[in-house]
Amino acid sequence: MKLYYKPGACSLATHIILNEIGKPYSLEKVDTSTKKTETGADYLLINPRGAVPAIEIEPSVVLTQNSAILQYIGDHSDITAFKPASGSLERARLQEALGFCGDLHSAFGGLFAPGLTAEAEKSVHEQIHRRMSQFEEMLSDERAYWLGDDFTQADAYAAVIMTWSVFKKLDISHHRKAWALREKVMARPSAKRAFQEEGLA
Repeated sequence: MKLYYKPGACSLATHIILNEIGKPYSLEKVDTSTKKTETGADYLLINPRGAVPAIEIEPSVVLTQNSAILQYIGDHSDITAFKPASGSLERARLQEALGFCGDLHSAFGGLFAPGLTAEAEKSVHEQIHRRMSQFEEMLSDERAYWLGDDFTQADAYAAVIMTWSVFKKLDISHHRKAWALREKVMARPSAKRAFQEEGLA
């Protein structure tokens, strides 16, 4: 399996989960501005939408969209928490959490909009804090992670998105439970290794 990634992007969540699973995989960095990979390949021939992540499961078999990828690789792992049974409430809760990660992603993605004016930046910050307040309400001090006592793909995805605030020097640590989750995820060996492999540490 090969992961096409951009350092620090949402593909970092997939990278972390691949490290958790422990099965062999390879990495290929993508320049999303030129749509070229580090080997010079035309990334649009791999993913016509040009976004990361994408995984090449086998030659000419590519899967895109983070939520789909995270569930697929979880289903092909030996980690029970990564693959709740199809049709179960636990599976629906994981999908619900990954769906909310999409909402967080949209809010935080505004930080990277080109030519962001001061007024637009203020609006982005307000949207981020609104989503973070919603996220805070979903978390509990009585659970080790978002959905329970086991780490899941949703924890990795949310933690990566919150890390974008570090890149952009936006303090969101007053969202206490959410920030504590981010710190816990980033302390995992799988996350530390992914940061090193992407040149972020």
